[in-house]
Amino acid sequence: MPGTGLNRDVIKYIAMFTMLLNHIAHVMPLPGVFLRELFIDLEYFTAPVMCYFLVEGYHYTHSKKQYAMRLGVFALISEILFCLAFTTDGIIGFEGMNMMFTLLLCFFILLSMERISNPVFKWLAVLALTLVSTCSDWAVLAPLFTVLFALAGKDREKIKTSFVVATVILGIDSFRIGIGDYAPQMNLLLSAGTMIGPTLAGFAIVKLYNGKRMERGEGIFEMVLLPVLPGASPDSRPAAGFLPLSESAFDNETFHPV
Repeated sequence: MPGTGLNRDVIKYIAMFTMLLNHIAHVMPLPGVFLRELFIDLEYFTAPVMCYFLVEGYHYTHSKKQYAMRLGVFALISEILFCLAFTTDGIIGFEGMNMMFTLLLCFFILLSMERISNPVFKWLAVLALTLVSTCSDWAVLAPLFTVLFALAGKDREKIKTSFVVATVILGIDSFRIGIGDYAPQMNLLLSAGTMIGPTLAGFAIVKLYNGKRMERGEGIFEMVLLPVLPGASPDSRPAAGFLPLSESAFDNETFHPV
């Protein structure tokens, strides 16, 4: 209901916090394996939220051109941080494209779904852009999440189903990555852990999100709604991510996913 639940910015701050937990798990010694894995698993809250708000922002932005340009600019800025994160010999090198670039591809997927009327050409364009994402962070998964949320529209049940499908896909992909590295039972347990984050993300969006943004001046974070922060890819490598993507946070007052 309007006025209750969590607004858009609070959910973004939660996503930023879970992202921070992931980095703590990677760079700081933590007491016990369980705590480290929990911090890593909670970070998977972030990617579905980024994709969901990207879709929301796409439909509410006043200028898709400016939206795409902003994504592109921050993709370039984030690429420096992304490559520095993998620098081991003091020489920065190319390590693939960062999550911001993936989100830019997701933006073009949304544009293709909206502008291309021929269904064959439309889905060929979506497939091509998804394949291009294989050279970037959250390859294939982020485009799939974006398509799911775009097809769901504002229907609450479809949004819920989209999060369920996204969660299962992430779990299966995690299990695939772990084959050969872990015993089957451990791999299954770790894969189940990766599903915690997107499950919580779905609960936050479907059950708690009130479709509103934070009232201006309500919090100090409104001054920094466009931070560039490190993220984490599905194989738990640190990456450069960008969180506040929904231009609707500035353009409209309310959006209800129902």
